[in-house]
Amino acid sequence: MEAVPELRLLFWETTAGCNLECVHCRRLDVAKQLMTSDLTTVEGKALIDAIAAVGKPILVLSGGEPLFRPDIFELTEHAVGRGLPVSLATNGTLVNDAMADRIVASGIRRVAVSLDGPRADVHDEFRKQRGAFDGAIGALRRLRARGMSIQVNSTITRHNVRFVDDIYRLALELGADAFHVFLLVPVGCGLSIEESNQLPADEYERVLNWLYDRSRENKLHTRATCAPHYFRVMRQRAKAEGVQMQHAREGMAAMTKGCLAGSNICFVSQKGDVFPCGYLPLSAGNVRKQAFSEIWAHSPLFQDLRKPELLEGKCGICEYKKICMGCRARAWAATKNYLAEEPFCSYEPARSGAAAS
Repeated sequence: MEAVPELRLLFWETTAGCNLECVHCRRLDVAKQLMTSDLTTVEGKALIDAIAAVGKPILVLSGGEPLFRPDIFELTEHAVGRGLPVSLATNGTLVNDAMADRIVASGIRRVAVSLDGPRADVHDEFRKQRGAFDGAIGALRRLRARGMSIQVNSTITRHNVRFVDDIYRLALELGADAFHVFLLVPVGCGLSIEESNQLPADEYERVLNWLYDRSRENKLHTRATCAPHYFRVMRQRAKAEGVQMQHAREGMAAMTKGCLAGSNICFVSQKGDVFPCGYLPLSAGNVRKQAFSEIWAHSPLFQDLRKPELLEGKCGICEYKKICMGCRARAWAATKNYLAEEPFCSYEPARSGAAAS
């Protein structure tokens, strides 16, 4: 019997409620109020207990907007009490001084705030609310002033790709510990902007090489999310430059391989469905009906995603497949086959079958 892989990171969509209507949101049914279908406080605590029984992954409280939940800090403190490292992903607009104090006091280790532009007009257009940028910046400044570890998340599309270096410089100015670049996956609201905003494969490649250059500055931790071919880019660049690759494998900066969906990470929806990640809308089970440990260990969907040898197309013959895997969510969005080749990778495999180190 195959060993069950370590669960390193779990994203919990605590609610579908949100005060913004972002054009790239993974959801279609975001409401400006709490949803009756959200897991209750009791169910949320049971989920946390079930996660802690499986391991000690980083628990990311996301949404929607998690600060919509009046019990969010009760849930946070329960998770901290069970030994889980907790992060919060927020748009920042609800973080005033009092909220910042509560976040710090709750035991949250890091707060990630989304910035999709280096100035208000760019960010607010994406977020569909005037003042969203000022709210995000204010949140980051308040939290940093209180000693909180902060992370800047940016979804890069044609809308803002020319500003990516400016966003990075802003993250440095704000004292961020990490800068995570998200490359658009056409799901939910993102489907409506796919044609107008999806970067072509060669532009993905340029952004990933730019991110590698920034990582070499060692000014903060950088990561590409929903762009697993960054691990191939890193190895190609490091080999060409004679650089020894070293990756942190623990904590907030852990980096192991590209697509971790269903193998080292998963996503629990506000209704309790367990997805491989937040962008691959295929349920492996539901925690309201099944034990989380059973879903994580035995889901046929997760079993497939843990086997690089099942990949198809050029991903299947790529020498980098074990460290990359291609974006399974983007493959699903393009073909409705989660094992198909990554549709936005410009690399042509050597076709030798030899694995890259």
